[in-house]
This record gives sequence, C-alpha cells and structure tokens, in this order.
Amino acid sequence: MLLPITAYGHPTLKKIAQDIDKDYPNLDVIIRDMFETMYFSKGVGLAAPQVDLSIRLLTIDASPYATDYPEAKDFKKVMINARIIEEEGTEWSFNEGCLSVPDIREDVVRKPKIRIQYVDENFQAYDEVYEGVRARIIQHEYDHLQGVLFVERLTSLKKMLLKRKLTDISKGNIKVDYRMKFPFLYRKKNK
Repeated sequence: MLLPITAYGHPTLKKIAQDIDKDYPNLDVIIRDMFETMYFSKGVGLAAPQVDLSIRLLTIDASPYATDYPEAKDFKKVMINARIIEEEGTEWSFNEGCLSVPDIREDVVRKPKIRIQYVDENFQAYDEVYEGVRARIIQHEYDHLQGVLFVERLTSLKKMLLKRKLTDISKGNIKVDYRMKFPFLYRKKNK
C-alpha cells in the first residue's frame, strides 16, 4: 500500500525516533509498504518518520545511482534501530533532495565514511562500514531518525533563500506525483 509522505514542517519529522523490537505490530507490512512508497515516489531511501511513524526504521535501495556509482548496484537494505558510531574523512559536497521536501535540491556537506550498527528485518545484528554514495544515503536517512532534515544542514543564507519554498511545502502549495501529509492541514485538524 502506498503511504503518504510527511511534508516539511510536520511534527513527526522533528522527533527523535524510538527503537522497536521484533514484536512491533505489522513490521513486515510496514517495510513492504515503505519500499513500495519509496519506489513509487522515485526515492532511494525512506525513513519511517517520513511516513508519520516515529520509529528507527530505514529502507534503502541505491540502485538508481549504480550507473555513476558502481558500489550502489544491488545496495538494498532494511535498517532497524540504526546508530551511526563513527563518521570520518574529509567532508565532501553532494546534491541531495528529499521526498519530504519536494522540488528542493541542494549541496550538503558530510563525511565520506561511516560505521553503523543496526539490525535487519530478521533482527540479525550488523556492524558495518560504508563509504561514498552508500554512506551518503544512509546519513541522509539516518538524519530523519534524529529529527533532522537535509535543509537544516544548509548555510543560514541558503535557508533564508529557501524560506518561501519551505513555507509553501508545509502549507501544501506544491504539486507532487505522490500523496503527502502536510503540517498546516495536520495542525488545523488537531486543534
């Protein structure tokens, strides 16, 4: 089932997501629906807070980057309860976008190498090191678990220049090819 993507400004995107255990209700269905939503929306990663679930769950499929970055080929992951343990190397800039912040793409500076611990959908534990575009995708999605959006990593000037676009997104004044849940409408409904 396709899930609505929470838009910039939605309160769930600002929360630090919670760990889950293997008994989390309908986890296999949520994972399947997140992949389906991610593919339909043409994303390479999706974090549970982006579908209004404040849990530490990421789905990733980097294969659209495989032409330019061979290491992205067949890089498909489910990461639960992820923790980035280390980030290292000389920071590099990469143009990022986000399904929760449609029609905005900006260069974001991050470290090129990470070490991450997580469990997969079978709750098997991993401690892995990733570099380059794979690390970049994980860092971007991981930020969602920490209540951070990529636009918050931009300079103050960039943020100021994007303020109107971001306000329009939060109010639903944007056209996208996928369902979204907008914070302005959320606030009106929950008053």
